[in-house]
Amino acid sequence: MPHSSTCAPSPEALARSIVAKHHYAGTLPATRLSWGLLTRDDRLVDDSTPLSDGLGLVGVACLSVPMSASVLSNVFPRLEPFAESLELGRLVLTDPVPANAESWFLTRVWRQAAAAGLRGIVSFADPLPRQRVITRALPDGTASDIVETVSPGHVGACYQGAGATACGRSTARTLIYLPRHGTVLSERTLSKIRLQESGSAAAERHLVTLGATPRLISQDPRMWLRSALDDVGAIRLRHPGNFRYQCALLHQMTLRRLRAVRDHHALLTTVILSRVPLLGQASGFRWACVTLTFDFWAGGSWLISS
Repeated sequence: MPHSSTCAPSPEALARSIVAKHHYAGTLPATRLSWGLLTRDDRLVDDSTPLSDGLGLVGVACLSVPMSASVLSNVFPRLEPFAESLELGRLVLTDPVPANAESWFLTRVWRQAAAAGLRGIVSFADPLPRQRVITRALPDGTASDIVETVSPGHVGACYQGAGATACGRSTARTLIYLPRHGTVLSERTLSKIRLQESGSAAAERHLVTLGATPRLISQDPRMWLRSALDDVGAIRLRHPGNFRYQCALLHQMTLRRLRAVRDHHALLTTVILSRVPLLGQASGFRWACVTLTFDFWAGGSWLISS
């Protein structure tokens, strides 16, 4: 990425707007911290690009609270979930942003997250391709359905490029998938409707916008949910599990410190007084200064001075 781009904390409202427009999930999970990729490069922005501090916001990374603390503690058992570890809930950049920008952006997010007190980040890569059906009007006045790929699925190459380590896959599960929209209805959303918990009204409105018939006041929520899922064309889809990655931020900081020492003091030298063999003689010793030079990355070597 050029010097015209930077990483800075982003208001949640701006992050939500970017996710809604450019991420295949379209929704923002419960977010603790979010950062934006800001640029003054005119090639990456247009009239619809939101602004933050006068710069174009062309991407966001959101650290969120997963549904269960075990998502974090299974990977970082010694860290306190939600306080020292979080999940990378969303990462999205706009299409004009060049390749490899994700890793460039994430390395700076990791640095600022570590400065905020976090020590571990868990992230997931969804290998499942996502498609949606778009109905477009043709010049002759008829309509045609076009299948558009929302996400080809990914294996987490950008996480690896940012220093994260692969650690298996998440649990295989069955998803409630909406083929026409390329989105998934989370089990938590469905549970809110069934039990009429906080947020159930918003979940019902979401289904209505997707094509479900509004629920009558006297209608049982469970019965309505069954018919609503039929209305929106929901299917059950078996998912093999996402690829899981961990990024130990303290480890990243330690490596940076070691590299700084390497760059400024690549060789550590100490001088000691030692007995060394007399050169050219079968026996005998003399006192001499012996210089011990230790190279951080290549090991140590002895040099004898006269």
